[in-house]
Amino acid sequence: MFSADHELYSLYLGIVALLIVASIIGFLMEWKVTSPKGRQTVANINARIRAWWFMCGIFAVANLAGNVTTILLFALLSFLALREFVTLTPTRRSDHRALLFTFFCLMPLQYFLVGVKWYGMFSVLVPVYAFLFIPTVNALNGDAKNFLERTSKLQWSAMICIYCLSHAPALLMLQIPGYEGENAKLLLFMVLVVQLSDVLQYVWGKSTGKRPVAPNISPNKTVEGLIGGVASATLIGTMLWWATPFNPFMAWLMALLISLAGFAGGLTMSAIKRDRGVKDYGTLIEGHGGILDRIDSICFAAPLFFHVVRYFYSTF
Repeated sequence: MFSADHELYSLYLGIVALLIVASIIGFLMEWKVTSPKGRQTVANINARIRAWWFMCGIFAVANLAGNVTTILLFALLSFLALREFVTLTPTRRSDHRALLFTFFCLMPLQYFLVGVKWYGMFSVLVPVYAFLFIPTVNALNGDAKNFLERTSKLQWSAMICIYCLSHAPALLMLQIPGYEGENAKLLLFMVLVVQLSDVLQYVWGKSTGKRPVAPNISPNKTVEGLIGGVASATLIGTMLWWATPFNPFMAWLMALLISLAGFAGGLTMSAIKRDRGVKDYGTLIEGHGGILDRIDSICFAAPLFFHVVRYFYSTF
């Protein structure tokens, strides 16, 4: 059953309007820009806009359809991201049992716990039980070659692709006085601010960027892009305070927190790609690479946002 929350509908209408404006600007830029480098940048931007039309449509249908559909969507994203990560960091035959456990037991169980709102187990399943179980399974296989490296890869993939990402739909389990039944807007607020921060960092970086933040990791991420993108996304987040349980000042703080966390996620996951010698985690989404390329910032922002909101606002 679709939600009747008019504020949620207003948010989605705003997103559609923003995408329409972006599409028009992209079309005009494609028509006016003539330099090879400029056309390459414009082509990248337009590919991102087309991809965002598709992704926002999928997310909107799931979000508006209800909590179960949203949880299933993020479970699918976890599965696809996990597959990309494991493909990028090859394992040995002796790791197959641990991989089967991670894909077909750990991931579904984590999202089941989110769905039934079992916070006590949801919050420790991966960092405690899975963290200890995965190396035990690998040790029982009797293969000691690169044991620490192989085990760490699986633990890291489970933490990022399953545990951290599952905190996004876990926002739906929070019980916030005076905000009952409206948590979908909280999830949308987090995703919108984090993703806008990514996009705006790219735009600010391309237009004004000169000093790379970490040139050996991600030379396209600049100080100017970071400051401009985070400041712009934080301002937008502050303007959306009416859709959250926050007052304007707290909305500003929350938007700043998740924008910075998103940047940290993007930079960290770029370091892994740099280490593996690849540009993207996959090719599933035109203009965005793989699923993990698009949700890396959410993976870092979601757990921070969830626990801060739970501590200060939730009775659950």
